[in-house]
Amino acid sequence: MPASDPLPELPVTFRPTRTRAVLLSVGSVMLVTFTVVALAMPDPWTVTDRSTMISTGLLIFALLVLLSRPKVVADPGGVTVVNLTTKRRLEWAEVLRVNLRAGDPWVYLDLADGTSLAAMGIQPGMAREQALRHARQLRALVDGYGTGGRDHR
Repeated sequence: MPASDPLPELPVTFRPTRTRAVLLSVGSVMLVTFTVVALAMPDPWTVTDRSTMISTGLLIFALLVLLSRPKVVADPGGVTVVNLTTKRRLEWAEVLRVNLRAGDPWVYLDLADGTSLAAMGIQPGMAREQALRHARQLRALVDGYGTGGRDHR
C-alpha cells in the first residue's frame, strides 16, 4: 500500500467473503437436503432414523459455520483475531508486522512477545486480490497505530 494512501476507516472487518458465502450456502443446502430426505422417506423409517438424518445435516451445517468464522477486526484500540475456535484481542503495540508470503494459507502477525499468530480472516484461497488488499490495509494500520507509527488514539 503506497504511503500516500489513507488508512482504512476504523472499525474495519477483514474476512474471506467468498469462502464464507460458499461454506454457508453449501451448509444450508446440505441441511435442507438431509431434512427433506428424512421427512420424505417411506414408513419403514422410524422417528429415530429421521432424526439421525436431520442431526447429520445439522452437524454438517455447524461444521461449515465453524469454518466460516475467521475474521480480523481492527478498531482504534487494536486488533481482534477470530480463528476457528479461538479469539484473541491484541493492542496495536503488540503487533509488529503483518506477513502474507507466497504460499501462505493466511496472514501471520509477528507479535512483540516473539511469537506469531495466524490471522485466518485474511486468506488468499478463493480471493487472492482481496486477501492482498486486506493484508496491505492491515499492514498500514499496524504501521500507523503500532509502536513505530503515529498515535491516533
